[in-house]
Amino acid sequence: MLTERSGRVVAAVKLHRQVGRRRSGTFLAEGPNLVEAAAARGLVRDVFVTEAAWDRHRSLLAAQQAPTHLVTERAAKALSDTVTPSGLVAVCEMPSTGLDDVLLGSPQLVAVAVDINEPGNAGTLIRIADAMGAAAVVLAGHSVDPYNGKCLRASTGSIFTIPVVVVPDTYAAVTALQGVGLQVLATTLDGETPLDEADLARPTAWVFGPEAHGLPAEIAAKADHRVHIPMPGRAESLNVAAAAAICLYQSARASASSPEPGV
Repeated sequence: MLTERSGRVVAAVKLHRQVGRRRSGTFLAEGPNLVEAAAARGLVRDVFVTEAAWDRHRSLLAAQQAPTHLVTERAAKALSDTVTPSGLVAVCEMPSTGLDDVLLGSPQLVAVAVDINEPGNAGTLIRIADAMGAAAVVLAGHSVDPYNGKCLRASTGSIFTIPVVVVPDTYAAVTALQGVGLQVLATTLDGETPLDEADLARPTAWVFGPEAHGLPAEIAAKADHRVHIPMPGRAESLNVAAAAAICLYQSARASASSPEPGV
């Protein structure tokens, strides 16, 4: 049984830090839901499991093709970044999808999150985009690493079912999206277009900024339209996940109700 001092465990623990993930091209997925979702994509390299977790997840582990290693409870705690470790952690490869790959697929709906540094919000946005049928999520500018443990958990596995790409240059990302025919709609509090008046039947890339500071001025100006969400209540703003839920839902509705080409 592997202890917290074993070479494999020590190497895996380094993946709690972004620098370790970036250098190795791997990350940790904890818990049966994330491990199963990663395995379905063929991304799992190694699995670490305690005896107790083995008993709980026999069917899942029996289907694993990656090497499986029994670990002590102490080692499982070192591999976990949660208060109550699940006893099941996998080392996974990062998907290799880039923005160019997304654009080649003629996307109809893309969510772009700019300078989002709260992993829970980023993960929730990924989950919402997946639920609303978006083709991809772009984490632009100084956004959180999507393979941060909290972001992974907040995505509830959607990070393995929708492409999530990281693009440090937000302006270049917006330019590329416009270059393949997507209209870019920026969400701003002072947007000239109310959400219910926006033409959402067109292929669209929504651009969301952090609640505290909003979008950089040059990115808002680069968008084809600046859109605001009418809020008749007293709240002054919405966090990025809430705004994304409203806007992406409206786009999904518009897409579902628009006639097929040639009809």
